[in-house]
Amino acid sequence: MAKKQTAGRDNLGEFAPKFAELNDDVLFDEVWSREDQMPAHDRSLITVSSLLTQGVPQLEAHMNIAKQNGVTKNEMVELITKVVIKPPFFSEDITKGDD
Repeated sequence: MAKKQTAGRDNLGEFAPKFAELNDDVLFDEVWSREDQMPAHDRSLITVSSLLTQGVPQLEAHMNIAKQNGVTKNEMVELITKVVIKPPFFSEDITKGDD
């Protein structure tokens, strides 16, 4: 099971307590803890994949969480290669060519 997250409370608890509660208790505790539905390993791969496409600051933290959840260096390299390289090189607009 994934480690209890407190990032919301640690960073925004005083400023936005409800957001911190939703972040820590709902997103991380209730959703991430449903190992019988999807392992944390797979959730981490999906999360990192999504964050890679958005270029957000949470990417580094989630890559570390992915490592804690058993994602290997080789899996991360393959994920990055697939997510970062595929869209620009194989988008519909590029493969159509000039008509």
